[in-house]
Amino acid sequence: MIEIKNLHKSFGGNKVLRGIDLTINTGESIAIIGKSGCGKSILLKNIVGLIMPDEGEIFVDGLSVNNLSKEKLYDIRKRFGFLFQGAALFDSMTVFENVSLPLVENNYNFTEEEIKKLVEEKLSLVGLPGTENLKPSELSGGMKKRVGLARALITNPKYILYDEPTTGLDPVTSDSIDELIKELNTKMNVTSIVVTHDIFSVQKTAERIAMIHEGKIHFVGNLEEMLQINDPIIKNFIKRSGL
Repeated sequence: MIEIKNLHKSFGGNKVLRGIDLTINTGESIAIIGKSGCGKSILLKNIVGLIMPDEGEIFVDGLSVNNLSKEKLYDIRKRFGFLFQGAALFDSMTVFENVSLPLVENNYNFTEEEIKKLVEEKLSLVGLPGTENLKPSELSGGMKKRVGLARALITNPKYILYDEPTTGLDPVTSDSIDELIKELNTKMNVTSIVVTHDIFSVQKTAERIAMIHEGKIHFVGNLEEMLQINDPIIKNFIKRSGL
């Protein structure tokens, strides 16, 4: 379980998060939505301790992320897989090297044969078997996202964070990524947090929705509740999304 309590984060004079309160239950798939620049990605980075809040606390499995030692924070991060916006692959590395990187850098003490087997397993899971020796420049946008997802899965995390997983992809590829997220949530029994401004992606991937507006949680519920609520901010978001 992840508990976010009164979370504030500013950059200079720009107050991005202004008191976020949200509980993410173990095993659920939740979408964090809101217009561009509302702080969705900043929230994800706070959850894993990549940036620290100015005020408030985040608890992961009962442990306060912003009060941990550096060593214990690294241990907490091992519970997470993170699919960055744009996949964030290293161009100079092969697919194999990109996917295996978390195992190598974080001293999991696997043998070379064990790492090879794990990489093959995760690439097959995301539908990319046999691509180990390719470079990112040889991959399509959708394939890069899948490789990034294989890397996020390589440590068998308890939580997977998706930062705009379908941004920049064509509708067909976006659909395939959404279906993959849904499938992985079931197969791996993980907790999925999907940051997106794509309401169509929300339809396919999320059991519950949390909407950020003006730095706070404006709505929490399922899509059906969201579509029925008489709220001008929500209605405008839905209209702009084309639903």
